[in-house]
Amino acid sequence: MTHPKTIVGKDPHRGINIEIAYDTTILSVREIGPDQGVPVIAPGFIDGQVNGYGGLDVNSADVSPQTIINLSAELAKLGVTTWVPTIVTASEEAITVALEQIKRACDIDPTTRAAIPCVHIEGPFISDQDGPRGVHDAAFVRPLDADEIRRWLRASGMVGIVTVSPHTPDAPAQIARIRELGVEVAIGHTHASPEQITAAITAGAGLATHLGNGIATTLPRHPNALWTQLADDRLAAGLIADGHHLPSDTLKVMIRAKTPERAYLVSDSTALAGSAPGRHRTSVGGLVDLAPGGRLSHVGTDLLAGAAATLPDGFRNVIRNVGLELPEALKMVTSTPARVIPGTRPGLGHLRVGSPADFVLITGEGPGAGTITEVIQSGRKVSGGPE
Repeated sequence: MTHPKTIVGKDPHRGINIEIAYDTTILSVREIGPDQGVPVIAPGFIDGQVNGYGGLDVNSADVSPQTIINLSAELAKLGVTTWVPTIVTASEEAITVALEQIKRACDIDPTTRAAIPCVHIEGPFISDQDGPRGVHDAAFVRPLDADEIRRWLRASGMVGIVTVSPHTPDAPAQIARIRELGVEVAIGHTHASPEQITAAITAGAGLATHLGNGIATTLPRHPNALWTQLADDRLAAGLIADGHHLPSDTLKVMIRAKTPERAYLVSDSTALAGSAPGRHRTSVGGLVDLAPGGRLSHVGTDLLAGAAATLPDGFRNVIRNVGLELPEALKMVTSTPARVIPGTRPGLGHLRVGSPADFVLITGEGPGAGTITEVIQSGRKVSGGPE
C-alpha cells in the first residue's frame, strides 16, 4: 500500500498554514500551526491561450503528438499544469490536422490528457480588416460558419472555445448554433459595433479573447466595443499581462471593471517564449522581431505577434507592477479560468478534497514575491528539487 504524500504551505486566501495529503488528487486538507517560513501554496496555474513555448509550436506545419506532450511537460515545469492549445487562423485542413495531433497526444499520454481540458481555435472567423485582424493570415479569414466547427468536432471532439468577430448580420444565429454544439464562443479580433457585441453576448458568447488587443488602434471615445465588453457582466475576459499588450494602468482598470471573478490572465505565448532576442520566423506572425525587453512584433510594424512571456511572468507582473494582492492575482490564474474554460476537471483551481494534485509553491513577500519555487503535477514533483 502506498502512503499518501504531504505538502505544507500557507493558504493565501485564509492566511493560515495547511498540510495537504495527496496522491493524484487531494485526500485531505488540515490546518497546522503557524510557521513564518512556509511558502504560499496554490493550485497549479491554468493558461487559456498557448500557441507555443521554448521552440515548441502548436501551429507548426509539422506539429506532432510528441510536440504537444513535450510542450505540456515544459509548461508544467514553469507552474502551468493546465493549458489550452490555441490554433490560429488557417485552412480548414490545417486546423483539422492540428486538432488530430493534439487528440493523439492526449490519447498517448495520460498526463497530457489531464493537462489539456480543450482546444481553443482563435479564428478563422475574425475581422478581415487590418488592425483588428492582427497578424492572422488574411488569406484564410472567412465568414462565421457553425458547420465548419461541427466538422472540427468530428475530427477530434476537443474544440472547447472558438474566437469570432460578430460583425455580420448572421453572427447571433451562428453563435447560437455554435453554443448548441457545446462550444464556448469568445469575442476577439473584431471590428464589431457595440450593438453587435451585445447581440453576440445575448446569443451566447461568454468570453472575450485577450481584451484590449485584436481591435482597431484608434476607437471613438465612446461608445466603443471595449466599453461594451468591460461593462457586460455576462462576459469573462482573458487579459495578456506581459507588460507589452496592455499598459499597467489599462490592465489595472480592466481588472477593476471585470473583477478577478470575471477576468483571467492568459499568456498568448508563442514558440519564441523563452528565446533570445532577435529576428525569427514563426507560424504566428511570420517574420517577427523579439526585442530585448520581450516585445514580439511583426517586422516593420507595431503589430504584436503573440507573446514571448509565460503565464507566471504575467502573474508576477500584476503583483509587482499593477498592484494586485497575491490572493486576487491567484484567482486570475486558478479558480476563475477553471470556472470559465470548458472541460476542466472537477475541483480544478481549488485546494480541496477531490481536486487534482496540481500545486505550486510561491514566494509570498519581498522582492521575489510571486516567484514559483516548486511545482507538483498529478501528484508528481516536476520542478523545484528532488521528489
